[in-house]
Amino acid sequence: MTAPAPKPWIDAIAPYVPGRATTDGGVTAIKLSSNENPFGTGAAARAAYAAEGHSLDRYPDAGATRLRTTLAAKYDLDPARVIYGTGSDEILHLATGAFAGVGDEVLQVRYGFAVYEIAARRVGATLVVAPDADYATDVDALLAAVTPRTRVVFVANPNNPTGTYNDRHDIARLHAGLPSDCLLVIDQAYAEYLEPDQDDGALELARSAPNVMITRTFSKIHGLAAERIGWGYGPAPVIAALHKIRAPFNVTTAGQAAAVAALADDAFVDRSRSHNAVWRGWFTDAMHALDGLRVVPSKANFVLVLFEGRLTAQVAYDGLMARGYIVRWLPGQGLPHALRITIGTEAETRGVAAAIADLVAAA
Repeated sequence: MTAPAPKPWIDAIAPYVPGRATTDGGVTAIKLSSNENPFGTGAAARAAYAAEGHSLDRYPDAGATRLRTTLAAKYDLDPARVIYGTGSDEILHLATGAFAGVGDEVLQVRYGFAVYEIAARRVGATLVVAPDADYATDVDALLAAVTPRTRVVFVANPNNPTGTYNDRHDIARLHAGLPSDCLLVIDQAYAEYLEPDQDDGALELARSAPNVMITRTFSKIHGLAAERIGWGYGPAPVIAALHKIRAPFNVTTAGQAAAVAALADDAFVDRSRSHNAVWRGWFTDAMHALDGLRVVPSKANFVLVLFEGRLTAQVAYDGLMARGYIVRWLPGQGLPHALRITIGTEAETRGVAAAIADLVAAA
């Protein structure tokens, strides 16, 4: 007898590997592997979440009405064109599932977010990877990789796992060079870490262009990673297609309430952004001062440290774990020579920098 067999394109998927929270010995350590907010969750969002504990027996608002209207008011959007999901990951999958399939191509930059490949393979589409420009998104390389079969283009800005950023001129040029039947998805999971003058223009394009959508998340600067809440915005026909395959009741009641409260807590966001800018700069300088290390310029809440000397990334990863720090080593994404390190609290950032300095000295 034969057992059910998955489709070959499903068999080819390498499962997503999340950032670890414990050491090899099972000990909880300082976690700098998943780009979480070192301040946790804002008080207003925590209170709103807790207040919904009485409603566990009822399904959440399937239309996420209050969340959509709050997002629309904050960012000057049409609430009918807001999509919501189980993290922005679900929305990335929805975009691919609605607009690509067997025989189509999904395009991303080298060193792009791991979910893009999974989303493409999940629907039987072919993943195409454009070359990078020293770990950054190369607009010319992306445009050169477009073919008549290209249906979806993914660009994260700032990019994960490299932290690199493309300005509004680059994003506009990329959009202008794409065919009109190709959906450009700009993943803005780390957009809130940008300064106001660093707006890449993606949301403006999503308001006006017929083939651009953006995605964002409450998991990062808003500190709601456990609730998995994402949202997106784009043209009405695109959003309508995504809703057809969106899971019902995909954002919990408490999660919706917490997200609404988080959107009003500008002080928490400003504090998180300011702290990140200061300590990302400090950590970058500390790494550049060490022999054989290079940091890719980052606009996110993490940095990608390249190990180009005697100390290897794998040895550093193991050595940091032994010292109580968990960071992200990414050999599965073509980065066996690099570690992605979240910017933590001041004490965590100073501590991991000192640990790396000790490992470099011992190499």
